[in-house]
Amino acid sequence: MTGPVSAYKKPLIAIKAIDLAEDDLPDKTWESENPSRWDQSSIIKRNTDSNRLLSPVVKELRDLIENDPLIHRLFTDMFREIPRQPCFDTDPSGRLQIRDYKTLLRHLDDVIVGAPEFDTKTLMGFPINAVLAFPMATSSGIRAFLNGKVNGHIRKLLNTWAAFLSSPESRYVLNSDPDKGWLGATALSLMPNFAVDYVCNPAAPHFGFESWDAFFTRRLRKGARPVDSPHDNTIIVNPCESAPYRLAFGVGAHDHFWMKDQSYSLEDMLASDELSASFYGGTVYQAYLEATNYHRWHSPVSGTIRKAYGKPGAYYAQAPTVGFDWSTPCKSQAYLTHVATRAMIFIDADDSNIGLMCFMPVGMTECSSCEVGVSEGQRVAKGEEIGMFHYGGSTYCLIFRPETKVRFREEATKAGAGSPVLKVNSMLAQVGQMLKDCT
Repeated sequence: MTGPVSAYKKPLIAIKAIDLAEDDLPDKTWESENPSRWDQSSIIKRNTDSNRLLSPVVKELRDLIENDPLIHRLFTDMFREIPRQPCFDTDPSGRLQIRDYKTLLRHLDDVIVGAPEFDTKTLMGFPINAVLAFPMATSSGIRAFLNGKVNGHIRKLLNTWAAFLSSPESRYVLNSDPDKGWLGATALSLMPNFAVDYVCNPAAPHFGFESWDAFFTRRLRKGARPVDSPHDNTIIVNPCESAPYRLAFGVGAHDHFWMKDQSYSLEDMLASDELSASFYGGTVYQAYLEATNYHRWHSPVSGTIRKAYGKPGAYYAQAPTVGFDWSTPCKSQAYLTHVATRAMIFIDADDSNIGLMCFMPVGMTECSSCEVGVSEGQRVAKGEEIGMFHYGGSTYCLIFRPETKVRFREEATKAGAGSPVLKVNSMLAQVGQMLKDCT
């Protein structure tokens, strides 16, 4: 965030005065040890102010923590379990690591009335995940963030933040600051041809975007991403602007997805949907999106929607085997396909060699809003928009039946760090014949 948070006065939250008791005050050492770690003196003042008020949605989370013995223990112990070693003194944002849940609540209260600055040095677009990177890696943190009550309250908190990010007040980060602005030189270098590819007005304030979310869910200009082979139903196109993460064949109904290799487990991924059995022994392709990527989804095939719905899940869960790692969202991606908030869109492809397939978008931490834009029985053309992600980075899977003999383009098989970003609507794979030249 930039600028004093207090300047926004929680515009979308009906504030009710909630006094903090003296024993609710945060651990002062978090600020006093090295306040220069904070880039906003106003936030330091708010976090040490005994007369501070909490917004209702954050107070609800505090009440849950303090009125449920198990949850209270988990939220207390997750901070105690962070090692007291120099490498754990700061979080991924470079700020001193929060060491108690009361200070965490004040941080959350600040986050939901601000928009994330552009920043290449930290978890871009993930201000909550940055402070939870270490707590959620502890034994108690892993348990806490799989708790249904906890996730219910986090969902409320994220919805409150989403309301701010959809408001005009969130546009202050859509500026031309060369290092911190989403429309500055550094950010635009990661989004080449921005004004040419996306619907915007560079001559207008904030490029004409009405909110930070409007910028994040920006539309492509007509012709910016033409659909590859629109009339060839054997061609499967890339549903998102994304980089390959993993490709797996012969995926089973059940597997130990929580173990180190994070093997896919179809019944868990598809939440025991009645169609799950159709995919036993099939293929899973997973890819991920950065915060600077285009975040709308497009149909990978022409066909008819068999079923489409959202599946609530966890928001800040991480794979137990990842440990204390600043890049935990990325390294937990396969695990998250089983436990995180996600959506399932089952499509009966027009090409019988493809048949039934599933597109499964998965929310990651702050980005847990999967907006499905299609419904059962609807016809979709290859490349047609079918939904979108909101508010952060994200991942998705394409799931094929075992009888679907799909061959992926070479770039799609190069998963892992440094994978190339493949354009949406470009050819991803083909069935029924030799693979078409993608060059």
